[in-house]
Amino acid sequence: MTEEEIFSVIRAQIVDVLPEAADIEITLDHSMRDLGANSIDRMDVVIAAQDELGIKVPNAELTRAHDLRSLVAVFLAHASAHA
Repeated sequence: MTEEEIFSVIRAQIVDVLPEAADIEITLDHSMRDLGANSIDRMDVVIAAQDELGIKVPNAELTRAHDLRSLVAVFLAHASAHA
């Protein structure tokens, strides 16, 4: 699994949870908060993305992800560990 594949899944989940984000060019430098996501929206995106990717990341590790780039990195580390 590549960074781009993980980012694509996360981006799709963001648009699913926040339809208004469909008109925004979402980049790795955005945070979900930048895109208008509240804490429940952010958890919905993270849980749905983990389910789609078939990974489970401990909550303690998720707290280190402050933008989409760092979230992709955390997911990639877990995807690689379970490959």
